Amino acid sequence: MKNIPMLINGEWIYGDAEVLLDVENPSTGEIIAQISNASQAHVEEAVRSARRAFESDEWRQWKAFERGQLLIDFAHYIRQHAEEWSLLECRDVGKPLTQARADIEAAARYFEFYGGAADKVMGDTIPIEDGLLNAVVLEPVGITVHIVPWNYPVQITARSVAAAIATGNAVIVKSAEDTPLTTHAITEWLAEKLPTGIFQHITGLGRDVGPYLTSHPDINHITFTGSVPTGIAVMRAAAENVVPVTLELGGKSPNIVFADANMEQALEGVVRAIIQNAGQTCSAGARLLIEESIKDTFLPQLVQKFQAIQVGPGEADMDMGPLLNERQYTKITTLLQQAKKDGYVITGGEPLTIKGYENGFYVQPTILDGVQPNDPLAQEEIFGPVLTVLTFASVEEAITLANSTEYGLVAGVWSQNIDTAHYVASRVQAGQVFINNYGAAGGIQMPFGGYKKSGIGREKGFVALRNYTQMKNIAIRYAPPIQR
Repeated sequence: MKNIPMLINGEWIYGDAEVLLDVENPSTGEIIAQISNASQAHVEEAVRSARRAFESDEWRQWKAFERGQLLIDFAHYIRQHAEEWSLLECRDVGKPLTQARADIEAAARYFEFYGGAADKVMGDTIPIEDGLLNAVVLEPVGITVHIVPWNYPVQITARSVAAAIATGNAVIVKSAEDTPLTTHAITEWLAEKLPTGIFQHITGLGRDVGPYLTSHPDINHITFTGSVPTGIAVMRAAAENVVPVTLELGGKSPNIVFADANMEQALEGVVRAIIQNAGQTCSAGARLLIEESIKDTFLPQLVQKFQAIQVGPGEADMDMGPLLNERQYTKITTLLQQAKKDGYVITGGEPLTIKGYENGFYVQPTILDGVQPNDPLAQEEIFGPVLTVLTFASVEEAITLANSTEYGLVAGVWSQNIDTAHYVASRVQAGQVFINNYGAAGGIQMPFGGYKKSGIGREKGFVALRNYTQMKNIAIRYAPPIQR
């Protein structure tokens, strides 16, 4: 067991041993680390340090390509230590080792991508009139706060931190109390390479530490990934100081399967979209919208695939791992018990006990059928391996069902008819639409974010760099040289 320190003002801060928070391995239930619950004083010191560092001559003298080279070097380091980091992510989150390895590679790609972009964040000139040179300059916003969720800690830390450092900001990361290990690994490397205060890592309970950060008057941007209610609270706190936010919130994403789809591809895509990370994914394909004419053929095959899913501890590298913690486990199993009583469960729906891992938090992957479109099971984010089935008879009905929730993060469309696929993609209210695939290998380069209550702004890709820059317009009047 390891005491994970915070990094504040260049120093490793260990908390009081009597008030440390336990970090559990979801696969086993054992305590694998402990963290501090940061105080308001810790946050104040971190913000002061970040401000000094951001405004220092030392940081101003770092050239854009030098920031980029550091990020690319970090990508190389991550790949060199990929197996070690994958084990950390696997033990911290509980996800199968193969999925953890994919997350580590994605983190490396984020640092590599934004490292390459660092010296390509360019402004513009605007033609006004003769004798006036007008330039648009992009500058760093200042101090950026990154509040990271527990489900993809290494990926989500990397994708926003890399963009913020590439554009020259000072960064404060608040990791999730359940999964701080890989964020700490990122911190260990950056602490040795960046000026004091440019990167800092704070730990603790989100409900305690988050408000200290989101309400701080000297913060310049907040990136938050998490639930809708917490996102609303973050936005309210930021509004008091007129601070911009990037919010990636919940989802209830549909996989829309038409009768002319490639059935095997669609079956595999629907399964992967809901069991990845045990369904604990904002962009999970949590709703199957199936054309009525093929339901009786498609659904039995899908049930067979669900029943064949192997569930076990992350390090055993099976198809699906455990839920994160007892709180998640209790929430999901209680919901499934009620769904069984209501007659909706057609496969799964039960807790699982894995021999040798009796203290882990395992459930069966589950399919619910017969649910009405306005039922909470079809409307609300469950955040577990639970797929809700709905049917449609026409393209327009499919679109209406797809858009019938308050979310709009991702959608999948399965059809070999290019007209149908493009038409549906143009009408679905979602920030990302995948046609005949779902996920696109992590999509490092693709803007990611949601419509409606799925969030504000976009992460990933070049567009995310704008989150961490502010625009300045400079107009220069010049005159003809004096004739001599």
